[in-house]
Amino acid sequence: MTTKQNPSTDRHAANPKADPEPGSNTVKDPHDWTTGDEEMTGAQASYLKTLSEEAGEEFDPNLTKAEASLRIDALQEKTGRGR
Repeated sequence: MTTKQNPSTDRHAANPKADPEPGSNTVKDPHDWTTGDEEMTGAQASYLKTLSEEAGEEFDPNLTKAEASLRIDALQEKTGRGR
């Protein structure tokens, strides 16, 4: 028996940041977040500390949720994580 793969699932596996359901609002630009100006989450802070250390860059504990998300993206690119 052959199983047919869902192209949406395949794309998401190849790129975890891709919206699993294009056209939905599950993936938004951090600039458009209604809570983007709130303090970053504990999970964001922890991951950002790790990425900052790996990239040899300073960790800023005062980032908002949206700023932290953008910084995480930039540091993932720099360190090769998240590929």
